Amino acid sequence: MIKLSLVALALASGLSLSGVSGASAAPAVCAPIGGVAIPHFFAEGEGNPIIISAALTGTVQNAAGKITGQRETATGLEMDMEHYFGRDDGGAFQTKDLGILTAVPGKPGRFMIEITYDIQDGTARGTMEGAHGTFNSYGLVDLRDPNNMQGLVRYNGEVCQ
Repeated sequence: MIKLSLVALALASGLSLSGVSGASAAPAVCAPIGGVAIPHFFAEGEGNPIIISAALTGTVQNAAGKITGQRETATGLEMDMEHYFGRDDGGAFQTKDLGILTAVPGKPGRFMIEITYDIQDGTARGTMEGAHGTFNSYGLVDLRDPNNMQGLVRYNGEVCQ
């Protein structure tokens, strides 16, 4: 009797576990993301975000964004940023980011930049629907002239869907 109860319990446990695994979503498929961006920065006046526009090569073809906050650090600046990335096939996603700018010694207004991009849940659409993950970029920016701020960055990482 005890043996029969143990078998019944094992079968019931197996059925409930198989039901859980059958209801689970398919595993995420991850793919590399990478390329080069040529950003231009547009100051909109005191108290307004700095707007970013960039042509990209690689996995995504265009980006727009804004710098929503900026802090001086011992080595340069930190920037809170948002980006909107788009692809030629209609895919798009939005990120919230942290940019770390390290001053280039002897070159006032020029910085090495590193950005960590976090894809925001529910913002991906088109061929990128369901995209999630984090990727990075690094490069140089020249912020000397508020009417001609520009840069060159390399982005890379992995995006999952």
